[in-house]
Amino acid sequence: MLSFILWLGLLFLCWPLALLALVLYPLLWLITLPFRLIGIGVEGVFELLRAIVMLPARILGGSPR
Repeated sequence: MLSFILWLGLLFLCWPLALLALVLYPLLWLITLPFRLIGIGVEGVFELLRAIVMLPARILGGSPR
């Protein structure tokens, strides 16, 4: 009986947190989306620069990764 009462207390205290997480998760995802897109673009630029710098070594017969 005590465990049931504790379970009801936990349910009463935690359901607002569950609803808050359910509402805030999509909002946080939308807020962080531009930062992720910028990160993808910056990573692409760095990979391009790396490929340009490593091109002479690859042409002269350096071993690939």
